[in-house]
Amino acid sequence: MKLLRYGEAGAERPALLHTDGTMRDLSAHVPDIDAATLPDLDRLRAVDPDSLPKIDGTPRIGPCIARVGNFIAVGLNYADHARESGMAIPAEPILFNKAPSSLSGPNDPIRIPKGSTKLDWEVEIAIVIGQPLHAVTEAEALNGIAGYCICHDVSERGWQQERGGQWTKGKSAPGFGPLGPWLVTPDEIADVQALGLSLDVNGERMQTGSTATMIFPVAHLVSYCSTFMRLEPGDVITTGTPPGVGMGMTPQRFLKAGDVVHLAIDGLGRQRQTVVAHG
Repeated sequence: MKLLRYGEAGAERPALLHTDGTMRDLSAHVPDIDAATLPDLDRLRAVDPDSLPKIDGTPRIGPCIARVGNFIAVGLNYADHARESGMAIPAEPILFNKAPSSLSGPNDPIRIPKGSTKLDWEVEIAIVIGQPLHAVTEAEALNGIAGYCICHDVSERGWQQERGGQWTKGKSAPGFGPLGPWLVTPDEIADVQALGLSLDVNGERMQTGSTATMIFPVAHLVSYCSTFMRLEPGDVITTGTPPGVGMGMTPQRFLKAGDVVHLAIDGLGRQRQTVVAHG
């Protein structure tokens, strides 16, 4: 299944993407796509998509999960990205948090925060947890995943690297976590470790990569995180980015008002954001 949420920010409704390409409203079956819905997705699989109301027009698409609890991020999870960042390849996953309030829709504008001068891009595949997980094996971890989606890990590099070394500071502004368009259940992904990722800025390809080159694959990341905390349904783990970020260029290049960013991951859809000035 491909699950999504549509409508104005703060008032999104649950839906699914039919195989015929139409969006179908799920409001008669679940109130939202959230922690209460994710542990029992079989109830939605049992629904005949043809029986659901079609959604007319082109409504705004919201973040594919509502009321995320933990928004965990993994740093330097692609060896070539670690090298372009001038950092050592980590021996264990580097974990940090993005504020859940940074979540936004996949096509919502990215507003440059007040005081930002080094706004950067990162295309990532995110994991959405579907079952409570604590101290689980890698096999158990895979069984606890509700699905996958695109995450744009928008980053303010000055705040990330020059304000005391705490990455959360540069990763958490409103709009720094576009998520979606869809939550894609694992049965639709033949091999999560063989998906192509790409990101363009103003039509110029900046990032091209594959989940095959992750240092720590999906199953390991979920198992590893569960060692240190109890993961809950609706938690999100975004798994790192391939090379090609603006910080790693010579000279460095950062986003400015008017820039348009396109992101894509095989099987997970596309995102498009316009960068707008603060104010």
